[in-house]
Amino acid sequence: MIAITFALPAESQEFLRSLSNKSRGNRNGILTIHGKVDDRAIEVFHTGVGEKVCRQRVGKFLRDQHFDYLISAGFAGALNDQLQLGDLLLAKNFSTVRTEENFFLSSLQIHMADLLTVPAVIDSREERNKLALTSGAVAVDMETEFIARACAAHGIPVLSLRVISDTPTELFPAPANVLFDIERQQTQMPKLAAYLVAHPHRIPRLIQFARRIARARKGLADALVATVRGL
Repeated sequence: MIAITFALPAESQEFLRSLSNKSRGNRNGILTIHGKVDDRAIEVFHTGVGEKVCRQRVGKFLRDQHFDYLISAGFAGALNDQLQLGDLLLAKNFSTVRTEENFFLSSLQIHMADLLTVPAVIDSREERNKLALTSGAVAVDMETEFIARACAAHGIPVLSLRVISDTPTELFPAPANVLFDIERQQTQMPKLAAYLVAHPHRIPRLIQFARRIARARKGLADALVATVRGL
């Protein structure tokens, strides 16, 4: 059995289309989606965004369970120009699957470098460049560190596979707190609508952002299918 985590359904929806024999389940109060890639059993669940909700959900999900592997998947933001939109990143500092088991990844054009887990969305180019210099990481997310810690505590090999959704030169089309409410774990549509009414010139950027997210999601889904087959 392979567990695959995403922060939100917006990240997983393309991969879920790749699964056969899909069904929904409940593991210790956590909603999950079961399916198969070829003959490999897959269980998908959503951690939510940020440390608090991620730690709670992962703790419940892994309680008294054992998986052959866990893949931490989803979006990440690049810290510098080393990575571009849609690039795939294997976080080598969080991945514990043995290197000799990763030979199949070379055909996927996946970058292997460090990922940094941060407490908030970074929508400043200057702050991203500073983090790149001080951390040595090439991208950031808000969950992988806590997932990796939980997997280590349960003795589960983990692989962190992320796709780049934004970069210092291609940032978000609206302030982070407008695009996503971390307390409610969702986008507040009235707030987003009000922002766009006040800033109509941002609408084309929002449309472009949605299109690139769709492409990134498709690339991640294809890479995940190949990874599952290679493990």
